[in-house]
Amino acid sequence: MTSHKTTQTMKPATAAKKLGVYLEATPAEFQEGVVTRSELNALQAEPPQWLQELRRNGPHPRPVVASKLGVSIAGLARGGVTEALTTEQIDALKQEDPEWLQKERATQAEVRKEAVRIKEKNAEKAEKTQRLQQSDS
Repeated sequence: MTSHKTTQTMKPATAAKKLGVYLEATPAEFQEGVVTRSELNALQAEPPQWLQELRRNGPHPRPVVASKLGVSIAGLARGGVTEALTTEQIDALKQEDPEWLQKERATQAEVRKEAVRIKEKNAEKAEKTQRLQQSDS
């Protein structure tokens, strides 16, 4: 009995997400087709001109916009940013530094600090548990 290896494919939206680009800004042939795992790997290894251009100038999807601004996706929404933004628009926002952006950056910094604190606390707990287990054996 021979087994056939099926080619793994994904929707263009999934591929765009994995590539970190805004689907609506990709070429029509990318949006209309399916993308195989090997095609995705090839796009990541050697990005064509359109992909390099999109990554450099946008428009960028919200996760990328949020990352470039140093805020969460929810923070973007609270700030009224619901659309994809270009690099130029992101840079302009950074220059403008509106109050909502300052507030969301501070919130994000607190979230990161808390995540580090929890991680350290859990590491200490795990270390203590390990020491106890070693002393019991």
